[in-house]
Amino acid sequence: MQYHQVIVVGGGLAGLRAAIEASNATDVAVVSKVHPIRSHSGAAQGGINAAFGNHPEGKDDSPQKHAYDTVKGSDFLADQEAVLVFANMAVPCVSELEHWGAPFDRTEEGKIAQRPFGGAGFPRTCYSADKTGHVLLHTLFEQVVKRKITVYEEWQALALVVEDGICRGLVAMDRISGKIEGFRAEAVVFATGGAGRVYGRSTNAIIKTGSGMGIAYRAGVPLKDMEFIQFHPTSLVGTNILLTEGARGEGAYLVNRLGRRFMEDYSPNFMELAPRDIVSRSIQTEINEGRGFDDDSVHLDLRHLGAQKIMERLPGIRDICLHFAGLDPIKSPIPVQPGQHYTMGGIDCNQDCETPVAGFYAAGEASCVSIHGANRLGGNSLMETIVFGKIAGGKAAEFVTGKQKTGDGAPAVEAATEREQGRVEQLLAGEGLESPGKIRAELKDVMIGKVGIFREQRPMEEALDKVKELKDRYSRLGLSYKGRNYNLDLARTLELGCKLDLAEAITVGAIARKECRGSHYRLDYMTRDDQNWLNHTIYEYAPEGPRLSYRPVVPSIFPPEERKY
Repeated sequence: MQYHQVIVVGGGLAGLRAAIEASNATDVAVVSKVHPIRSHSGAAQGGINAAFGNHPEGKDDSPQKHAYDTVKGSDFLADQEAVLVFANMAVPCVSELEHWGAPFDRTEEGKIAQRPFGGAGFPRTCYSADKTGHVLLHTLFEQVVKRKITVYEEWQALALVVEDGICRGLVAMDRISGKIEGFRAEAVVFATGGAGRVYGRSTNAIIKTGSGMGIAYRAGVPLKDMEFIQFHPTSLVGTNILLTEGARGEGAYLVNRLGRRFMEDYSPNFMELAPRDIVSRSIQTEINEGRGFDDDSVHLDLRHLGAQKIMERLPGIRDICLHFAGLDPIKSPIPVQPGQHYTMGGIDCNQDCETPVAGFYAAGEASCVSIHGANRLGGNSLMETIVFGKIAGGKAAEFVTGKQKTGDGAPAVEAATEREQGRVEQLLAGEGLESPGKIRAELKDVMIGKVGIFREQRPMEEALDKVKELKDRYSRLGLSYKGRNYNLDLARTLELGCKLDLAEAITVGAIARKECRGSHYRLDYMTRDDQNWLNHTIYEYAPEGPRLSYRPVVPSIFPPEERKY
């Protein structure tokens, strides 16, 4: 059994920032199923929001205005006090990254450069070309190496250990050897990312299965707002690789088959820089009504920006198009379609990243503080990882250094380790005829097809029936490989159980929420209903399906208003 005072699960930006903060006062370790710089945070392209006011058009920007844009973008479902904490910490957190060596693009005066992003009143997105997440991930990993923080890479979390409402640690599997081991800790932080791979047509990496959310959920930690799923407007047709909002921030156009910049019909003031939920629905409407290309796409046109600007500001997009679409965006428009992109919901926690379980914290996309509410603004996710990663690591360290002894937790971790060993042995020994690959593929198809951008009661009920069928079939699995050494069939099958639980939660919550709000767009309930639905959805795990309850959203300084762009 391993022991560290604080264990952070997840090697992306939120996890590394939490570990760095906790390392100031405690012995901390990171458990990650990939080498940290292979985490999905590195795929974030366009930038990170902070109200510096460095752009000529952004001199009047402020944290208060950043907070307002965030709350409005959330369709007023965000927790406003948490948003104010987030917006006020943004500038000092980005300055800290700069001092650690993050190579941000610069203005002529040498300040951090900023670009416009969707739903923002001012250009406040700090960037490093279109590879911002990549450079920030390297910057933080350098700090982890400098501080000699222990990293268990290629270890997959299997279970969270909770005893009498207190977190005692976790159980994880070494993917290389197949060994299962207990990790005892005084505090645990989950920063395990989103659940994008529950859906087909996702911009997310294959590792983003939502397993951290699912593990916490099964351990009795509630989830929150899982019905809110963001679709990014511009993913590359065929692969659904992300093409950053930064392209539209630099002036790219969205054009339909008729050659029109159609966003003037949907958001005449913001055009291509309307919030993501609006742009995604607009693109899908153009496709559905026959004004798209090949019934599946519209064009993202960069050509008028010129070769120099594309190669300086958007080199990553050009590389992606050259290698994965066989086209050069300097010369040709890019076929794009909406793709599942972000999970607004997650592990229920407050603005201090505390969950209902003592000693258990959550940060980043795995968590739901909530600052994104029903729709996230581009550039806020990277900022969330840094702000709340820092908070989570600090609060975990405070908990450890200030707590009174409540038993060492070793027996609980040992018992959980035995249970997980038994579960894995049972999977390996199973001779069922059901294929985990087929279940995974059918799950992705039904979720993108029936619980997607546009939602209605009957298709969602059909999706729920299908998910329940898939959960039943999951109990009769047979693995194609029975070995222990780097058995990805086993690893992904373990995660598949979590994906099925999360798909069920998303669908049940979406059926129950009878209104339109942000990314949750119901064709059978076409208005936002603040009287009945200005509430967070809380999900508690039960074998028969999620139990839902609701928690009121209390506006503090920004009263709900009609959301216009």
